[in-house]
Amino acid sequence: MTLTVRDFRPADAKAVADLRRACAPYLLGTPQGVAWEVSTACAAQRLRLFAAELDGRIVGSVRAALLPGGVLPGRAAATPYVHPGHRGRGAGRALLSAAEEHLAAAGADRLFARVVDEPGAHSFARRHRYHRTRPARRLRLDLAATEPPPLPSALPAGVRLLTGADLEADPRPLYAAYAEAGADEPDDSASGTPAYEDWLRHTWEHPHIDLDLTSVVTVDGEIASFSLAATDDLGRCASARTGTRPAFRGRGLARPAKAACLHRARDHGCTEAFTGNDAADTPMLTINRRLGYRPFAEEWRYVREVWRG
Repeated sequence: MTLTVRDFRPADAKAVADLRRACAPYLLGTPQGVAWEVSTACAAQRLRLFAAELDGRIVGSVRAALLPGGVLPGRAAATPYVHPGHRGRGAGRALLSAAEEHLAAAGADRLFARVVDEPGAHSFARRHRYHRTRPARRLRLDLAATEPPPLPSALPAGVRLLTGADLEADPRPLYAAYAEAGADEPDDSASGTPAYEDWLRHTWEHPHIDLDLTSVVTVDGEIASFSLAATDDLGRCASARTGTRPAFRGRGLARPAKAACLHRARDHGCTEAFTGNDAADTPMLTINRRLGYRPFAEEWRYVREVWRG
């Protein structure tokens, strides 16, 4: 059997999306989303999506890109995915080699990857000189069998619960809240927040983002908390980011924001919801448990330094 690693082609979008869901069922994957991330990537990311093809069938892929908006230059990310039925045939090694070669040429000096908490995945990462740094939790809520927690019957004076669609004409205030709320999230990649134009294009306008399900909490007209919702039209939704600006923390605003997303998602026909948090993000993990999410998978962040002679 012949294994080939090549650049992504538009006709590969469905196969790559199906592959991602098979390897990481907590991630949303659609042909539209895959095609979007390739066609709209900013030049500074130097993004390349590689596909591993075995006898005409795509059995693996890796997205290799520099991290946008980084506080420190040279950070990059690449996580290979190989279909469970085709592992052990060199596809993962070939994909990672192609990604590393591309990113090194693009100026990367530190490569990050997400590794599912399985013995084989850990062994693969260590064999390729990656070392693990920090864990993350992936959680799932069964919306078909579990009613989301009730929303408050009345909000405090000055507090309003909006949808993302209410901000469609001018999302800049939400971007400012997004950047401020995420500034102190646990992270060792120093990825930072992308510029507004990049955020608008690659987050707000991403085909997975559902503005009708997204929730925004305002206090006296000022955005205090939010929960960006993503869907795949396959009955699944996911949290793209939930955050509260530091000045408004401790008031219990993130919980109703996320609960409103879940209620709308259930009404929209979603049967399961996914979210993920760094293991050190205790406040959000606590909120998610209270909302009914349960552990689904664990990942580890791995990193490799790129040495140049």
